[in-house]
Amino acid sequence: MRLSVTARIALLSIGLALVSNLVLVGFVWKRTDAVVIGTVRRETIEQSDAMRSIFHVGGLPAVVEAIGHARAAGDTSLLIAVLDRHGARIAGTIPGGLDLPLTPSLFRIADLDSHRATGDIGYTLRPIGHYWLLTGRRLDLVEAERRAIEGALVVAVLLSLVLGIGAGLVLARYVGIRLNRIAAVIEAAGEGDLSRRVPVAPARRDAFDRLANQLNLMLGKLERLMVELRLVTDSLAHDLRSPLTRLRTKTEQAVLIADPATREAALGGLLAETDLVMRMLTMLIEISRSESVSRDRFILVEPAELVEEIAELYEPVAEEAGFVFTVAIDASAPAMLLHRELLSQAITNLIDNALKHASNGGRLTLRLVASPHEIAIQVEDRGIGIAEGDRAQALKRFGRLDAARTTPGAGLGMALIEAVARLHNGRFELADNAPGLIARIVLPA
Repeated sequence: MRLSVTARIALLSIGLALVSNLVLVGFVWKRTDAVVIGTVRRETIEQSDAMRSIFHVGGLPAVVEAIGHARAAGDTSLLIAVLDRHGARIAGTIPGGLDLPLTPSLFRIADLDSHRATGDIGYTLRPIGHYWLLTGRRLDLVEAERRAIEGALVVAVLLSLVLGIGAGLVLARYVGIRLNRIAAVIEAAGEGDLSRRVPVAPARRDAFDRLANQLNLMLGKLERLMVELRLVTDSLAHDLRSPLTRLRTKTEQAVLIADPATREAALGGLLAETDLVMRMLTMLIEISRSESVSRDRFILVEPAELVEEIAELYEPVAEEAGFVFTVAIDASAPAMLLHRELLSQAITNLIDNALKHASNGGRLTLRLVASPHEIAIQVEDRGIGIAEGDRAQALKRFGRLDAARTTPGAGLGMALIEAVARLHNGRFELADNAPGLIARIVLPA
């Protein structure tokens, strides 16, 4: 029979509780027994030492007298006697049937009479003159205490077993409920419903909540990717339809043109349309690659040097386009691990966008700003800018502010910049330059 996970967890918890209680009970029993026997041993040896001291002072008569006083105290478990060299009793009392080897013994436990179950004795046998001094105690009371402790420990084990079973059932039910909630969300996701989430208690942060949070984050990302994938598919089909239609029409027209010069001009238009389609596909590939680049390809880069190199390349282009191009670099920016090629392309995209959309000229600034925790690489223009409500749309893949799509471009440039910033654990922001736009890549330092 195959047990469920919750049943195995319950059995495991019961087993662990039982084993731990048995170990604890065994330790308590062993420790208690050692303490009791140790006490008897110490008292027996002290009694023997006292009697030997009396013997050295007063001889055998003094010992006999002391034994009489000791027996008069009414302690029935006490054993104290003087034996001759053959083991015969001279003074004191010894239990019947006691047959001890007449050899010196500091402390020993002996079975008094196993047939009558009269219990054990702990004794000390030491020579005094020509005699043997026997001191000890019956262990009947110790045995009784042992049995009482053992009985209590058995009851404790049974109670712990019952409580362990109860705790195991409660634990199994608790784990089962939490796992079933997570399994239900995963099953729904497998059937295509990515909108469901595992409920998480805000005030509770146990392992199940961490698992649920990670699962919810994964489902949220997967849902966004699916929505984005549908958007990309729809937008790609929409954006490719026009150039492909124009390409087909121009091809048909070019085939019918007899004049070589006119046909050559028509073929030039075909190449332009083909280049537009190729740029869109290339940009999509670059975005996909930037989202899957390994951090192993990051190298240590001086951001100030990188921005300065790009500024030197674009300064003549911007000035030729009628812009006043300025560069402001904070030299305190620290060296960072960056993907140099992708970040360079993102910065050039920022400048290209500014040259394209701020075509009215004016001042164009490439700026590097450093702070203790992050750096910002931003391009500031004096164009028409982007309204705050349209900025989120501008950052989406194929997100174009021209709903009619009459302006050139496919709405992929900012999506690539945003992907590169995210690759570096940073962000891409758009802000108002009053007038104009500030497009900013912010990277953690």
